[in-house]
Amino acid sequence: MPVGTAATVKALTPDMLAATGARMVLSNTYHLMLRPGAERIARLGGLHQFMRWPRPILTDSGGYQVMSLAELRSIDEDGVDFRSHVDGSRHRLTPAGAVEIQRLLDADISMVLDECPRFGEAEEAVAASMRRSMRWAARCRDTFAARPGYGLFGIVQGGVHADLRAESAATLTGIGFDGYAVGGLAVGEGRTAMFGVLDVTTPLLPADRPRYLMGVGKPADLVGAVARGIDMFDCVLPTRSGRTGQAFTRFGTLNLRNARHAEDPRPLDESVDCPASQEFSRAYLHHLVRCGEILGAMLLTWHNLTYYAQLMAGMRAAIAAGSFSGHAAAVSADWARGDIEPWSVVQEDV
Repeated sequence: MPVGTAATVKALTPDMLAATGARMVLSNTYHLMLRPGAERIARLGGLHQFMRWPRPILTDSGGYQVMSLAELRSIDEDGVDFRSHVDGSRHRLTPAGAVEIQRLLDADISMVLDECPRFGEAEEAVAASMRRSMRWAARCRDTFAARPGYGLFGIVQGGVHADLRAESAATLTGIGFDGYAVGGLAVGEGRTAMFGVLDVTTPLLPADRPRYLMGVGKPADLVGAVARGIDMFDCVLPTRSGRTGQAFTRFGTLNLRNARHAEDPRPLDESVDCPASQEFSRAYLHHLVRCGEILGAMLLTWHNLTYYAQLMAGMRAAIAAGSFSGHAAAVSADWARGDIEPWSVVQEDV
């Protein structure tokens, strides 16, 4: 899912976004409750109408942003008080309130309110945080109004501790949700530890419900997580990287700021079905990035999201064909090979 935090995926119109192959986008409860406000969006017809996106929308509950962005906050059994990072105003977010805000937004998939502990906290603190999140999850489930076409996902917490992850998964499956997310990862623990958590957690989640890894990640993270049973992802990486001159390709990541691209007439990656690769050269994209032109950010964002969508589509097809292991090995081999030689070297060879 491309990330449209504030009801927009940066640098793309909805039509451009649909052309990347995106099926669903993520928006954020925390940011939208602060501005323009959930009630205003509801009066304007809901988030789909507001941002002109007719496909599904998942809204993060805001718990992570409350913990990571707000300088002043206090947590109790009933919720969290925090100051807005926008204007310093005080707000309170409760489990029931988070569900109600997401209802006003008209999110297709709502997330329970949870507490995301920082990486490196003591196991006792992580355990207390996880168990409070589980109590909040039960209250979210009680508040959520089940209706056709809408769902509520629980979020497994527990840091890098296998026993806490197992306890969290058991609690959530006992409550019963439409899907299950694995939260609290990609916060500094590293890929090996993240995959270790998934090895423990995903087998404990229902196979007939979507399993969603929140905030991940790099292309290799996606392939490794799918191999461990994950179905859904979101991450700002492809869009943020596009705005800073980086492009993801089947042979790795390119930095279009580098001078090696200044006279290179070749495409970024001819296998990616987007304007950046099909219509423009590396030299032109390098020029746009070095000049700070908005078109550069648009084209590279479009390219990166298309690459991610094609990567996911390839894995879906391989799973359906029963050939995922071979497909994953081939994708990894291309990454290991690295990018094609600089244009200057190709000219010398000719």
